[in-house]
Amino acid sequence: MRKPGKIVIIGTGFVGASTAFALVDAGLATELVLIDVNHAKAEGEAMDLNHGISFVKPVKIWAGDYEDCKDADIIIITAGANQKPGETRLDLTYKNAQITKSIVENIVKYTQDAILLMVTNPVDVLTYVMYKVSGLPKNQIIGSGTVLDSSRFRYLLAQHCQVDVRNVHAYILGEHGDSEIAAWSLTNIGGVNFLQECLLCGKNCSPEVKDQIFNKVKNAAYEIIERKGATYYAIALAVRRIVEAIIRDENSILPVSSIVDDVYGVKDVAISLPAIVNKSGVVKVFDIPLTDDEKEKLKNSAQVIKSVIESLNL
Repeated sequence: MRKPGKIVIIGTGFVGASTAFALVDAGLATELVLIDVNHAKAEGEAMDLNHGISFVKPVKIWAGDYEDCKDADIIIITAGANQKPGETRLDLTYKNAQITKSIVENIVKYTQDAILLMVTNPVDVLTYVMYKVSGLPKNQIIGSGTVLDSSRFRYLLAQHCQVDVRNVHAYILGEHGDSEIAAWSLTNIGGVNFLQECLLCGKNCSPEVKDQIFNKVKNAAYEIIERKGATYYAIALAVRRIVEAIIRDENSILPVSSIVDDVYGVKDVAISLPAIVNKSGVVKVFDIPLTDDEKEKLKNSAQVIKSVIESLNL
């Protein structure tokens, strides 16, 4: 009987290759298939990774094609056009929607059992495209969403408060993009509300400081792209965390992008909210207690995504 842990990565650019390395290093895959339109590139990445498998847990790695999606537990899509300096994630929509459609049509020829994990931007729109094209149940459709944004948020809060980032609990919700929102009402440090924590330790938690922190989160990708051309290490680690929750059947709560039915009036759109993730994919999306202002911002973020989806005429 095949061991669980067959993972396919479609797209071996910076993000796909970094994700492959992260998964191999974490020992999460028993089989790892790399697929790319440039098959030689996929072969080169597989060779490079194979030369280091004596240092990690046993794993079989090869460059394959869509027929290798058969029996996969998770299929990760990182293929698509890259975000250029000055270009928003939503600017990528029209290029990447067509790429996504073609990829998903090829996947479902060989499997309808795998969990599909979208990483390519604009991730929320493409997660919805993946859902509509695949015809798969909602629980099998996941976008990396704001898992990375939330990690950036936690890092900056940890820096501000001078505490271990692992003791900071905070979410960025909504679009993985310019309309995302910071759920300040849910933010806590070691179980203490963020604003109360600031009062206790004497840190400045004025609205201006909060805005500065949030804007650094929201603009982080633009800053990195301007300096090095692309972001890939942190998103690879974020994808690894999602895969870990699935492979290990953790029931972990992660702000992934998923198809929501009716949360604060938001429905029929892929958007990031805290959700339970396990071997079945997304099994529950939380109707979390946001403030009225946060609810309105979330609705606005959903509408931004939805308007782009509607323009695609799926």
